[in-house]
Amino acid sequence: MLFRKVLTLIIALCSVFVAWAAEEVSFSVNAPMIASVGEPFRVEFELNAKPDSDSFVPPSFENFDVVAGPSVSQGSSVQIINGEMTKSISYAITYVLLPQKAGTFAIAPATIEVKRKSYSTQRTMIEVRSGEQGGNTTQQGGSQSGQSDSAESRANRTIEKDDLLLRLELSKRQVYKGEPIRAILKLYTRVPIAGSESSKMPAFNGFWSQQVEIEQGPFRETLNGKVYDAYNIAEYLLYPQQGGTLTIEPAELTVAAQVVVKSNRGFDPFFGGHEVYNVRRALKTPEVKVQVKEFPAGAPTSFTGAVGRYTMSHALSASRVAANSAAKLQITISGTGNLNFISAPTLSLPTSFELYDVKSEEKIENRASGSVGYRRFDYPFIVRAEGVYEIAPVEFTYFDLDKKKYVTLATPPLNIVVMPDKNAATATQQQVAVGIKREDVRLLGEDIRFIKLGAPALRSVVAPFALSPLYWSVVLLMFVVAIVVYFVVRKHIRDNRNVVLVKGRRANKMAIKRFRIAEKYMREQDRRAFYEEMLRALWGYLGDKFNIPVADLTREVVLSELGKRGATNEAEDIIAVITRCEEAQYSPATTAEMKNIYEDGVEAISKIESAIKK
Repeated sequence: MLFRKVLTLIIALCSVFVAWAAEEVSFSVNAPMIASVGEPFRVEFELNAKPDSDSFVPPSFENFDVVAGPSVSQGSSVQIINGEMTKSISYAITYVLLPQKAGTFAIAPATIEVKRKSYSTQRTMIEVRSGEQGGNTTQQGGSQSGQSDSAESRANRTIEKDDLLLRLELSKRQVYKGEPIRAILKLYTRVPIAGSESSKMPAFNGFWSQQVEIEQGPFRETLNGKVYDAYNIAEYLLYPQQGGTLTIEPAELTVAAQVVVKSNRGFDPFFGGHEVYNVRRALKTPEVKVQVKEFPAGAPTSFTGAVGRYTMSHALSASRVAANSAAKLQITISGTGNLNFISAPTLSLPTSFELYDVKSEEKIENRASGSVGYRRFDYPFIVRAEGVYEIAPVEFTYFDLDKKKYVTLATPPLNIVVMPDKNAATATQQQVAVGIKREDVRLLGEDIRFIKLGAPALRSVVAPFALSPLYWSVVLLMFVVAIVVYFVVRKHIRDNRNVVLVKGRRANKMAIKRFRIAEKYMREQDRRAFYEEMLRALWGYLGDKFNIPVADLTREVVLSELGKRGATNEAEDIIAVITRCEEAQYSPATTAEMKNIYEDGVEAISKIESAIKK
């Protein structure tokens, strides 16, 4: 017993050490985006591990006076949930700074060491406003609060025109056809964001687009001399498919910004005399034009539109094969560019070789510079006649964007030796006897084929098909099939006349169809349309499944009908989902909440179907 306790203690300690060792170290800085001259603010450096002693090196804090700090706070906690142990350490170093003058200034990175490994924070931008600007804002707010103006209208005026911006940033504006462009749709904000409601992604007419996974943010960036929190909404790789001037249509996004204003009702013991409003702003990117240049004249015949920088390698499966045997030539094209559009190079083989369908394999990773990886092409073929043959070089041409010219890659001439086919000795002797080789006979359209070799297999027809046993078997089978079809069609017509039965059968299908429409609205962030379609799906399913008229379709009737079928718990689940939909229909909701309601609705109908079948 004692041994077990000691062993358990040792295992627990090992688990703690493993959990501590596996935690990834992060070192970050928290600072306000906007500050005012003469008003102090806090800058906090956070570390999730215990640092080495005296290893913290603060930034110089140029253009700021250090009022207080550094003050250090630290703590740790261990949690064991479901047998899994997690440990968290918090170590914070805080400074209180006072801006010296107005402008946009940077706080340089700070460094610290953990187990002799150095970590540093990101460079952080802070916009410092003059005292006059802050005073004017306060005075304006005070004067407005004294008037009969509502707090909501004051909240709307608090957000300036450039506090929320939507931009589509392109890596290039002048490219060649097929040259990749990196496009990032960004939201710049100087106010807290509560969420987004509707969006319209840009239409990339004339481009082949592919979305890339990116880090959403936020990131601290400076735009037009002002500091913003930037969020990456989407990133695309664009490949122009035609020359000339291409226009990228605007993207649209509606966001809700949180604004805190002083309440007209005076001091509130709960909210402290302030009210929080969600101010909606419809944002739109300007049209973006891209100039696409055509390729220079004089392109080689092996050029099919490949752009970038590539290398080509080859591999022949065997240089010596027997006649009537298979072989394979493998061509691999690697590099960076529009790899997705590279087609198989042309392979010319001797006339006695039979080439089959080309197989391709690829491994492509999308990056900011374009597609990176390789495409591999396998050319399988069969050699027919013995001898020594030469496979002509395989050429691949691409347009080099750096050199602004065509570059042709080619394999060397490949020699292949075809030896006699020992397994076809008998057939070869017969062919030699008549003075004809198999390789000399070519297929002309579909009228000439190889002569069949070996003993003929002929049979005589004794009796005609009519009135034979097979004939009577076919007639009997057709009679049986006709009877079966008759009864099936009759049953189908009888079932269709039963309106209750038809509605009950189609209830699940109609619910699934409406769930798909609701899922589409959920992806588009159309909250109101999503909840309306969910309610149609749930109420429509209950009315069709249990033949309840629309006028009588209430919660009490649904509970009564399902209770008669022994599905009281399932009825309460679907009524709960309907209630959540009605409550959330006119209240702010996140994407995660819509997803939960969608999944609960599908699960509620599935439970009812299972309960009824039992």
